[in-house]
Amino acid sequence: MKKLILSLLVSFGFVAAAAASESTIPLDKFPAEKISDVAALQHGAKLFVNYCLNCHSAAYMRYNRMRDIGLTEEQIKKNLLFASEKVGDVMKASIDPRQAKEWFGTNPPDLSVIARSRAGPGGNGADYLYTYLRSYYRDDTKATGWDNLAFPSVSMPNVLWELQGQRVAKPPIEEKDPHDASKTVHRFAGFEQVSPGTLDARQFDESVADLVAYLQWMGEPTQGYRVRLGVWVLLFLGVFTVIAWRLNAAYWKDVK
Repeated sequence: MKKLILSLLVSFGFVAAAAASESTIPLDKFPAEKISDVAALQHGAKLFVNYCLNCHSAAYMRYNRMRDIGLTEEQIKKNLLFASEKVGDVMKASIDPRQAKEWFGTNPPDLSVIARSRAGPGGNGADYLYTYLRSYYRDDTKATGWDNLAFPSVSMPNVLWELQGQRVAKPPIEEKDPHDASKTVHRFAGFEQVSPGTLDARQFDESVADLVAYLQWMGEPTQGYRVRLGVWVLLFLGVFTVIAWRLNAAYWKDVK
């Protein structure tokens, strides 16, 4: 129990620090239909294991829970497990925590509930993650060689760069400050692709959406069941209300 509480405190501390460093760019809308798309969730699970699990754990999720998104234990063992892991194990990062702290300055946070923890007034957690993972660009002035528009001076490099390719930020556009004509403001001018990735822009956005859908599902695997159950409960209450109303009318009809 103490270990669980400590892990949660560390994760929340990272989230608070990250929130303080983020920019205020508008968030792109995550395609919410992905949450109920089994094929998207399975692809997202594959991306998570191949690109995220090297550094980030999901210590409150077991591999065999992915049976809930249509994968068999044999498929999980064959496609999503490393040699030393078992299907009943929790999803632990393969990186040594000491090396991670040395390389990145901090241990990468656990991602079990990252989508839920990122929810805020500017959008839900899925919107933030969808924007963040698509906002990387090359910046040789940074220690990792990468920066992020949604999270300036981010310590995590772009792990999806082989899929997306490499791009740089265009020189900012100078404009007059609408509130003070004596001042100028810099407006983001977009990205310029300098080398292609293995996916085109549309395919990359689709893949990121699949990954975010999996992160969203992982934070609450029973969400789909809870929603379906809630619909049936509401239908039951609606029918029972009609029955109770007619029963009440029949009971009091002879009372004057």
